[in-house]
Amino acid sequence: MSRRSRKAHVDPAALAFAAADKRIDSHPLFDALGTWVRRQSEHPWADISLDGSLFAHPTRKATEDEWAWVFAHCLLHLGFGTHSCADVLDFQPALKFGTRPSSWEPDRCVRGGGSADPEKWAQRFAAGLSNAAVAAIDVAGGARSSLTDERPVRTQWQLALGWFVSSYPLLGALASTMTVVADAELARGWNISIAAVSTASAEIYVNPLAGLSAQEWRFVLAHEMLHAALRHCDRVGGRDPYLWNVAADFVVNGWLVEMGVGTAPEGVLHDPELRGLSAESVYDRIAVDLRRYRKLLTLRGHHEGDLLGEPLRGPADVTDLDEFYRRALLTGLGHHTSARGLLPAGLVEEIRALEHPPLSWDAQLARWFEEFVPAVEKRRTYARASRRQASTPDIPRPGWVRPETLESRPTFGVVLDTSGSMDPKLLGKALGAIASYAAARDVPAARVVFCDAMAYDAGYVPVEDIAGRVTVRGRGGTVLQPGIDLLDRAGDFPASGPVLVITDGWCDVLRIRREHAFLIPAGARLPFRARGPVFRMS
Repeated sequence: MSRRSRKAHVDPAALAFAAADKRIDSHPLFDALGTWVRRQSEHPWADISLDGSLFAHPTRKATEDEWAWVFAHCLLHLGFGTHSCADVLDFQPALKFGTRPSSWEPDRCVRGGGSADPEKWAQRFAAGLSNAAVAAIDVAGGARSSLTDERPVRTQWQLALGWFVSSYPLLGALASTMTVVADAELARGWNISIAAVSTASAEIYVNPLAGLSAQEWRFVLAHEMLHAALRHCDRVGGRDPYLWNVAADFVVNGWLVEMGVGTAPEGVLHDPELRGLSAESVYDRIAVDLRRYRKLLTLRGHHEGDLLGEPLRGPADVTDLDEFYRRALLTGLGHHTSARGLLPAGLVEEIRALEHPPLSWDAQLARWFEEFVPAVEKRRTYARASRRQASTPDIPRPGWVRPETLESRPTFGVVLDTSGSMDPKLLGKALGAIASYAAARDVPAARVVFCDAMAYDAGYVPVEDIAGRVTVRGRGGTVLQPGIDLLDRAGDFPASGPVLVITDGWCDVLRIRREHAFLIPAGARLPFRARGPVFRMS
């Protein structure tokens, strides 16, 4: 027989039946039920026995989609443990699998024979639902095009990330939105031994050659996700960045060991004596022994921190990172405590603190003004009539007055770094904030001293004119102490007047006896331990 004649005898109905049989076997929901089809049914379409045998009509012809729908209907009877077609038909539209035949009539879909074991089929059906959920995550993430595609080979870190989504509510929301970048060349170029994280891009960079197990990758990914969500990169303040990274590692690793999340890789930073301490408290402890703790390694290795201050591949597509991480952790905490029980108290405290984010630098500066630059108390007097009641001029009302003399008005001192290293845009933002707060406190003028290589006394300057009087001179280094001393010796500056020091941190060590505060750029550090509050401009 020729090839052409053999092709002419191919039965399209048989091909459709075989394709539907293969399709039902490849679906993660039905594959767990583990049955096979025989064409021995007297039912107009198909029926199923309680022992799991599926029977189809021997001569019925239909499309692949119709047979797929019929097979799914019968298997759902088995999984639900019910003879009622109504229950199955209510569920099938949501499944979106196959097409219901127009001639289908719900009647006698379950045979009475066979040995029934409803518990076994219920467990298998539950496993199928779990498999389908994992497959749906793969589809959403692009790992496969549909639920019936062959499941791709997943790496150890991909398996670890999927475990958080399916089985660990606390970090599930984070794991579903953060991206794991496994690039050996990138890891080599950035000296990443195991992993590092970029908060700004919501990406975790892993070294695919690290050789960790799935359990160890669970620990590593949880470590980096907590770093990012708790904003450890932005909380460094004026501390040494590497020591701060080490301190945060001790805290995070302690939580993960206590919670039993994965297995800690060899050499991670963990000290049971630091249990219950915050990262700030741990930093204060280790800062007294710099030589010892600088030798410790983070997950990045090479004596570098795994908190990356910049994204390696571009910013994340997230408009508000604070809101993104806060919502993810708080949502995870709510689901976790109801499903899996207690968490370390320190971790819960830090997550709860995210509900009340810290004030921005300008709001903190405003509070400082309220505390140390008191506003002039207005009073009413009949010596000055109020003009607000023109409709009843015959009724006398007192008007508001303030003290008339300058000596009785509040003021403050500004020691301003005008060296060439100061950013003019940031300086303008700071002076604008100072002017608005001073005006709100009814401060007519501030005592201003400009400093770079030496101090320049500008005297009392109206607060709205401070920005216009500033000139960035750029004459070498910054020496601020003479400016502080000048205000201390000035007879026209009150002894109780507070001082605001504006600098970029490249200055001398200051000794200030009166109330004071510092206003510095975000990321800058003072060369000494500040006794007054430090506000960081962003």
